[in-house]
Formats: sequence, C-alpha cells, structure tokens
Amino acid sequence: MKSRIGVIGGTGVYDPEILEDLKEVDVKTPYGNALLYTGRFQDTEVCFLPRHGRTHGVPPHKINYRANIWALKKEGVSRIISTAAVGSLNEAMPPGAAVLLDQFIDFTRQRPLTFFEDGREGVVHTDFTEPYCPDIRASLQENTAAAGLKVINYGTYVCTEGPRFETPAEIKMFKAWGGDVVGMTNVPEVVLAREAGLCYATVTLVTNYAAGISSTLLSHEEVLEMMAENIEKIRDLIMNTIGAISQETRCSCGQIPGKMEVE
Repeated sequence: MKSRIGVIGGTGVYDPEILEDLKEVDVKTPYGNALLYTGRFQDTEVCFLPRHGRTHGVPPHKINYRANIWALKKEGVSRIISTAAVGSLNEAMPPGAAVLLDQFIDFTRQRPLTFFEDGREGVVHTDFTEPYCPDIRASLQENTAAAGLKVINYGTYVCTEGPRFETPAEIKMFKAWGGDVVGMTNVPEVVLAREAGLCYATVTLVTNYAAGISSTLLSHEEVLEMMAENIEKIRDLIMNTIGAISQETRCSCGQIPGKMEVE
C-alpha cells in the first residue's frame, strides 16, 4: 500500500464519493475536532478534508487550520494536494485558468499562524524559500494534459483575511507588490503543513478578475459557477496525480528544525 495522501477541497470541491471504502472520521486534536473522509483510490489510501466543512458553512477566517493539518498528520498523511478558487490580478491568468502556486504573500490579520507558540520547542523559524513541495508540483504539472487542463506553472498567491472581497485599491497594491492571484484560505494552511513536515502543494482555479480589474461587481455565485464548469477537470487532475505520484521523496519539506509531532 502506498503512503496516505491528503486532499483538501476548496470552494466547489466536495465530492469524496470518488473514493472506495469511504468512511467519515471525526478526528480529535488539541485544537478541536476535524472532519475527514478516508478511503482508497486505486491502491492509494486517501484522506479528503472539506476545508469549509461538510456544507460549506465555515467562512475562511474561521476555519480551524491547525486542527485540519494536525488531523491529517494524525491519520498518517504525508503529502497534501489542496485546491482553491482565486481572483486574478494578472491578465495572463484569465478566468478558467488553473494556476500552480509557487509563492505566497500573507495579508491575514487574526488567524493563529503556527504550531510553535507555547515555547516548548524554543523559538522556531521555519524556512519558506520554497513554500510548496517541488515533488507534488512536478507531479501535478505532469498530469495536466491528461486532465484536459493547461496549468500555469507559477503564481504568487496573496492571502487576505476575508470574508469580504478586496477593494480595488488593495488589488492595485497587491499587483504592484508582485501578486498574481488573490484568495482567503492558503495561509496559514501552507505554513502549518510545512511546520508539520508534510509535503504540500496547491492548484488554484481562477474564477474571476479581482476588484478594479473586473468590469462587474464581485459575487460568490460567479465563483461557484466557474468552479462548476471546471470541477471535473480539477478532480481528474488530482486523482491522476494521486495515481501517479512518486513514492521517492526528493524534497526537503520534512527536513526542518522543530518539526511538529502529533500526540
């Protein structure tokens, strides 16, 4: 049996029925409980985590990111593929494009950002020169054609607090600072995954141009509509990658000082 892989579903990605032997698991963690679905795809064990809850009822700034990542590690996950819907700041990334993130900028304000805040491990400074696992990114890129997707193999994600959309002035600033896409969920998820020593990568779907670039007012409905149009391709990309991902670890994601250990 291959090592267990985690899938974190963003907006519109809530179909654990693609797994065999499906079970719902309520995992207890020091930060609260987290809902997971476990099952198999081909000969790989998979944990699916609906980021916003079973019915998309948890707003981005209220997601229990620490419980989610802790639960995945506790259930034996070593690699995570996450998805997210984003707005575009870059005309080269139009609605409908899939973007494989390689950097992020954090503009969140009130979220717990780390597992290392009680001082038991001393002061832990985790390196983020390469925030997203190069092994998973390469596997995703290799499977884009089979899924019918053309993935843009770079992208700086700006994470905002939400749940409101950004102002045109904020988008103008983010774009000037090098942001390509904007969303509300990737931080601290990516940070906590690295602190836990897990391999983690995110493929995003551009659902709209951001405020001030878009010619219309923004709405959550347009996000859901664009996700619905492309959901099968995103699912195919994830499952193809799970089926083909190498079991040889060549990255350094797990080789960090002060790596969080589950109890």
